[in-house]
Amino acid sequence: MSIFELQLSAAILLDCLLGDPRFLPHPVQLIGLFCVWSEKTFRTICSSEYIAGLLAFLTVFLLSITLTSLILFIANSFSAFFAQIIAIFLLYTCLAARGLVAHSRKVYNALQNRENLESARIAVAQIVGRDTSDLTRKGIIRACIETVAENMVDGVTAPLFYAVLLSLLTPVFGVNPLFLAVLGSMGYKAVNTMDSMFGYKNERYIKFGRTAAKVDDFVNWLPARISGLFLIPAAFFLGLDWKNAFMVFRKDRLSHASPNAAHPEAAVAGALGIELGGTSMYFGKEVVKPVIGFDKRKVEDRDILRANNIMLLGSFLFLIALLLFRALI
Repeated sequence: MSIFELQLSAAILLDCLLGDPRFLPHPVQLIGLFCVWSEKTFRTICSSEYIAGLLAFLTVFLLSITLTSLILFIANSFSAFFAQIIAIFLLYTCLAARGLVAHSRKVYNALQNRENLESARIAVAQIVGRDTSDLTRKGIIRACIETVAENMVDGVTAPLFYAVLLSLLTPVFGVNPLFLAVLGSMGYKAVNTMDSMFGYKNERYIKFGRTAAKVDDFVNWLPARISGLFLIPAAFFLGLDWKNAFMVFRKDRLSHASPNAAHPEAAVAGALGIELGGTSMYFGKEVVKPVIGFDKRKVEDRDILRANNIMLLGSFLFLIALLLFRALI
């Protein structure tokens, strides 16, 4: 293993061990503050909501990249070793595998209280955007699994993809590959955070958030498709229905309003032999989404744990492929 691979492994290990503890500052929180400030500023000075959203997007992205670069530059001026420690920490904060597993397990644990679903509804409300107050047991499980599958890309594979991709530019810029990896992951997190804050298709954000939503779709296009593919061998290794995962992936990978979300969801639905998607409530309005997969068996609580396992193994296979690709370049 090269030094870069060891450093990347250290960042991944930190995520596995620590997750997102509340006592540690998180860059996404700062990016969120940039978003709030930029929206208020450019809505005030621009008459066009589209232009205001475009300027807000550029401002938040450049602030995120510039601040990250400045932190690494200052740290490196004191000590190259210290700068690499800071870089590993920043890279770790761009990953969310343990957080995703921890939140979904809270839903699973809450479901074990057979007498009262309210705690499970509260737990799943923390990780989904839909209304959860009237969700049935089946609806809670499906919502949790959909979130695990979709956020595999946002929280794990896409940040790793852009970390490794940017690290390949070391010969071009003459910069430590670890520093470029941090910029790649942090740039992705800036785009993804802006989409989560601006990318709503409602009256307030349909124009303002168009740039953030379109760029997020673009940067997730390739990671989402590769992630969906690697969930199929992951299903095989876990003894799940990998043939059905492949079939549903082929059939339903575009069955979503998002061009990317259904790729991992379809593979997971097929591997588990269940249906995802369908009708949900968002902000008091019924939203009908295409059904993904086949209802081959009854959904059960442990499907949440199975979804976690296939997400983790699929992410690991994704990482191995990335590092092999990097070694061959």
